[in-house]
Amino acid sequence: MTDTSVERAFIRIREGQVHLRRIVNPAATQPPVFLLHASPTSSRWLEGLMVEIARSGRTVVAPDTLGNGDSPAPAIPSPDIAYFADSVVRLADAMDISAFDVYGTHTGARTACELAVMAGGADGNGRVRHAVLDGIKEYDDATRAAVLEHYAPRKEPDEHGAHLVWAFHFVRDQALYFPHFMRDPDHRLPGHMPSNRVLHDAALDVLKALDTYALPYLAAFRYRPLERLPLIHCPVLLLKAQGELAALNAAIDEAAGLLRHGRVAPVASDPVAKARAIVDFLDGDRP
Repeated sequence: MTDTSVERAFIRIREGQVHLRRIVNPAATQPPVFLLHASPTSSRWLEGLMVEIARSGRTVVAPDTLGNGDSPAPAIPSPDIAYFADSVVRLADAMDISAFDVYGTHTGARTACELAVMAGGADGNGRVRHAVLDGIKEYDDATRAAVLEHYAPRKEPDEHGAHLVWAFHFVRDQALYFPHFMRDPDHRLPGHMPSNRVLHDAALDVLKALDTYALPYLAAFRYRPLERLPLIHCPVLLLKAQGELAALNAAIDEAAGLLRHGRVAPVASDPVAKARAIVDFLDGDRP
């Protein structure tokens, strides 16, 4: 039976020690799978998916994005998605991983997209063999301008601890509205409120990276995936999860139409269903 115990580690790259979670299978015969998390949290939210993918016998690596979780800050003040994608390649170099598959969700999906552009060669011969994108969309200029201005505000600790309350409300409102700062019926999301424990854990992730949590967010909203998707040569799977934002799911067909080798998988939103779709995609595309 495959050991699916999640271990934590730090791997040094130019910016410092990147924190990651991983499940290592010494007998793995397929490339590792890198999992890239959504903003503004950390790889802790991918542990369930890690375990389910690892049951297939693969090694799974989930780093905290630079500026998030326990990873160091980016080395430049305004990094773009290409910078974050390059940091993943450099992390793979530091781990002596020559080829890998990549999954990304939300901000992580944009990084995975750019990784596939940078390193996803034709005929499965690139550094990135396959990419799985879970929630990717290009926003119109008005929405992009609004979120760049308001979505990830700069916060400083104050003598009353107001930033602690702000962090809890920040992650709570993201479950209620999109964008979270437009708190009106037209922007109300249909999902359920996460538990207090989930909100607490998410708020802690924001607080521990209070000075840098916004950097991946801003890079993600500046990124224009519709310009980049046609440049990907490796196979790509687009997940269409039942519990995803309606706006993201509505954009999937357009994204799929821009890919050279793309397919769409409607799935439930739980880790078991997503892992099954990911593993089926990876196994079905192997020679």
